[in-house]
Amino acid sequence: MIDNYLLEYLVTFTKVQTLAKTAAELNVTQPTVTRGMQRLEEEFGVKLFDRQPNRITLTPTGKLAAKLATKLLQDNQTLVTTVRNYDQTNRVVKVACSAPGPRILAEQLRGQISRPLQIWPKLMPPDQLLDGLRSRQFSMIISSREIQSDQVESIFLGQERLFVNLDQFMYLANQRSVTFKELRGISFVVLSDIGPWRKIVSDHIPDAKFLYQTDYDALRELTKYTNFPFFTTNITSEHGAEDYHIGDRVTLPITDPAATMTFYATYLKDQRDRLQPLIKDFTTNWPQ
Repeated sequence: MIDNYLLEYLVTFTKVQTLAKTAAELNVTQPTVTRGMQRLEEEFGVKLFDRQPNRITLTPTGKLAAKLATKLLQDNQTLVTTVRNYDQTNRVVKVACSAPGPRILAEQLRGQISRPLQIWPKLMPPDQLLDGLRSRQFSMIISSREIQSDQVESIFLGQERLFVNLDQFMYLANQRSVTFKELRGISFVVLSDIGPWRKIVSDHIPDAKFLYQTDYDALRELTKYTNFPFFTTNITSEHGAEDYHIGDRVTLPITDPAATMTFYATYLKDQRDRLQPLIKDFTTNWPQ
């Protein structure tokens, strides 16, 4: 069996093209790399390098070996990472979310339950969540995507509904609800990282302007000292009200179908029994 460090010599040489740079990249001496290359050829029993005065290159066979070695090293690293993640997820429930509402709810639950709960600090795009689940980086993911397969299943958690908070003197504030179309041309102050909601509001409100804020404190100050409209949801209004100044605003539900998002807990089926109590906590505490 060929040692990984020899394969690393080959893969690194493929990238940097010289023995000196390979040695520098791997923090070893050049004679060490040279001996490693010779041993690698002995292990394979074929010629991998074309040696000329002051120059060494890969043969076609060497290029194939380097390509396969790259994949093998990547697979080995994936194996190590997956095993380590599996061990950790058996001790700590790690949750990732694609939208801020479920993440806020998860933070609230963390202070109420006895089970160790770790919440990924950033929102994750839905297309990245499944890979994190399969590699055991996460125990459970919460997103608007339902997945049912041989290994993975989703269960309904609840719905997040979008509201707009308008200055009480705006003409729309006299209504009991509002549509995206009726918000045409208005300027909103919005938190930058709101997951899929960002695309929904930008796609559905014609001619609107969005003053995106990366910092919660800046958002809070703007909602307190200006009359810019802003968005909340049934989750953020209940669990994150301290981030907004509702005071002189009128909160109206947005009635378009796109203003309601359904969320699911998705997990590997072999983790079902372990996660059922946490999922029940989410569904019980999900705001109506």
